[in-house]
Amino acid sequence: MSLTHSLKMKHGALFLLLASCCYVRQTQSEFFTSIGQMTDLIYTEKDLVKSLKEYIKAEEAKLAEVKSWAEKLDELTHTSTSDPEGYLGHPVNAYKFMKRLNTDWLKLENLVLQHTSDGFIANLSIQRQNFPTDEDESGAAKALMRLQDTYRLDSESISKGRLRGVQYAASLTVEDCFELGKIAYNDGDYYHTVLWMQQTIKQLEEEDPGVVTKAEALDYLSYSVYQMGDLRRAIELTKLLIAVDPAHSRAKNNLRYFKNLLSEERQDDQTTDEEFSQSQSKERVYARQDSYLHERDSYEALCRGEGIKMTARRQRKLFCRYHNNNHPRLIIAPIKEEDEWDSPHIVRYHEVLSNAEIERIKEIAKPRLARATVRDPKTGDLTVANYRVSKSAWVDDDEDLVVNRITRRIGDITGLEMETAELLQVANYGVGGQYEPHFDFSRRPFDNNLATQGNRLATYLNYKEEPDAFKELGTGNRLATFLNYMSDVPAGGATVFPDFGAALYPKKGTAIFWYNLFRSGEGDYRTRHAACPVLVGSKWVSNKWIHERGQEFKRPCGLTEVD
Repeated sequence: MSLTHSLKMKHGALFLLLASCCYVRQTQSEFFTSIGQMTDLIYTEKDLVKSLKEYIKAEEAKLAEVKSWAEKLDELTHTSTSDPEGYLGHPVNAYKFMKRLNTDWLKLENLVLQHTSDGFIANLSIQRQNFPTDEDESGAAKALMRLQDTYRLDSESISKGRLRGVQYAASLTVEDCFELGKIAYNDGDYYHTVLWMQQTIKQLEEEDPGVVTKAEALDYLSYSVYQMGDLRRAIELTKLLIAVDPAHSRAKNNLRYFKNLLSEERQDDQTTDEEFSQSQSKERVYARQDSYLHERDSYEALCRGEGIKMTARRQRKLFCRYHNNNHPRLIIAPIKEEDEWDSPHIVRYHEVLSNAEIERIKEIAKPRLARATVRDPKTGDLTVANYRVSKSAWVDDDEDLVVNRITRRIGDITGLEMETAELLQVANYGVGGQYEPHFDFSRRPFDNNLATQGNRLATYLNYKEEPDAFKELGTGNRLATFLNYMSDVPAGGATVFPDFGAALYPKKGTAIFWYNLFRSGEGDYRTRHAACPVLVGSKWVSNKWIHERGQEFKRPCGLTEVD
């Protein structure tokens, strides 16, 4: 029985006892004639005192629990406030922070509500309006699973705080693992349900039992294994569930159902008992659900630092230089330019932004950060999407001298016209923050003459065209991308190009630059790129998308469509 439920019962008992006293007082003239009846009231009063003491004891126990909460939260907030971004940069901390604010504080509120604590409750109720919701907690859990898939992290490593060979202080409890499994289950994601329910059971066997029971975890696990197509293991797990909880009626029904299905499978396959036993005894490796991304495997491999196609021959073509673009300001103070890739040509500029400029941009953007949007290819409207998980804000050049100076600097470096460029977009990627493979430019109807780009175009024919994505701007398509890295990222967060196997890592103060369009104005489909999920840390970037209009004499057309 929970403490909250216990307190409710004690309150109810106390009310009934007080009510009986009131009733006795109203009819005492009748009891006055009988000492025996009045003696009964003596014992009633004694029971009332006993009930009162139990109530006090319950209140003291509740107060002790509240004190325990306060000590635990004081320790947690002391750690988190010492370095908020660093603390939230770890995916486990971010998930547990979401869970704490959405779930645990609600438990504390229900506990404290049993006492006369109107001031605290009023304050908490006001503050809870800004707390994460169930959807936020679920999103944080899915981000943790996304990191698990992308970086091939096993559940135990995540639970114990080991990320890619580095041991961190953050860890997951049995209850945390169970909640992750439940979130996956409710989302129909049986693959991750299996992973996290297995981890729940493992930790239950290693740790002291808590609020989660082995039977609860087995219930989710057995059914999820069935959904993954492993009938034999589903039967074994269901038998184990019944052994742990013999009164579990649903498990008995499931066992009969699974056995019938297994019998039908054996008859349909027409295999002997021995052949069937051998085939079923082999452990199955459960596969993730298919993705709508055809390049998911190559994209995730690049995020892990695998499959990078930087050869020695290509490396010899890449150089570092001082770049002045024949601009007076850069002749005096040239910028450091480093080739990152040869074709398409991608360069990195060093020391583009100072620490002071970065902090100023973040200061302006933070109050207005909102969930980043993408343009719907069907409607042309901006909308949020699961494949872009970050928060962003747009900053105008006229808002601040620092922003104006940065835009001017980008124009000096690239030699392109900034009047038709978009506002500076500032983005922050937190736990699991990512932007799956995408194009920066809007796609036009496919032209067969562009076959010179290679077979890759056949792959992209299924993508939705967006011929009018930037029509309202009246500035043409996105010619080029200038991406400023405004933070270092301890793990993850690379910018990858799956088409040609490049992975570029964030380095604070640097910027990378590439052209999205050929000189003909046709899109360079090789520039499809992605922002890998942030594994540890907080990734800050700012984009300047430079458009076609105004560049007629700064970047003249070529002689062919793919120059």
